Amino acid sequence: MSRVILHVRKNEIIAFGLTLLSFILSLYFYPQMPENMAFHWDTSGQVDGYTSKLLGLFLIPLALVGLALLFVAIPKIDPLKENIKKFRKYYDGFVILFFTFMFSVHLFIVLWNLGVKMNPNVIIPIGLGLLFFYSGVLCENARRNWFIGIRTPWTLSSEKVWKKTHEIGGKLFKVAGMITLVGTFFPGYALFFILVPALSVVTYVIIYSYVEYQKEGR
Repeated sequence: MSRVILHVRKNEIIAFGLTLLSFILSLYFYPQMPENMAFHWDTSGQVDGYTSKLLGLFLIPLALVGLALLFVAIPKIDPLKENIKKFRKYYDGFVILFFTFMFSVHLFIVLWNLGVKMNPNVIIPIGLGLLFFYSGVLCENARRNWFIGIRTPWTLSSEKVWKKTHEIGGKLFKVAGMITLVGTFFPGYALFFILVPALSVVTYVIIYSYVEYQKEGR
């Protein structure tokens, strides 16, 4: 038993702990929830979608169960898992940040339906901005593997292309994170501050990895 305990990592404890806490939160407030819960907001921060309280309270917790299992499995099943060990602390940090963000979203939904109304166009950009920025940190330290990082046919086919793409991609994701955070000061344009930098970075690194691979071939 002691050996099993020693192999449980801090990020796994936090991920499953937040997942369990989300279930406890849902069960505790279930009797107080309206039958139709607000569950979706438009670009101006107004509710434009409702769902049953069963789905509204347990969709995210159930999703977190599957995600927690996936995040735990990835470092174990990846054929290049030895490479993941080289940047494992950054991966663990991303897992903690991701589950903290998802739990915060769940808490936001619960509080809104309890009457504590906050502007999602302020809250969401903060969480996503931090995730984007840390994704940049993760990219800058990621070694070639099949699950984590900028995985294109060209980065996965060349160690050199992987390294160059992740160096530039890491910097760009950090910039995207900072731009997204700025969106908190312009709630009416929050979606713009989230989508434009994120899609721009993704498009650029895909094209960049292809171009670098072609250069290497020549």
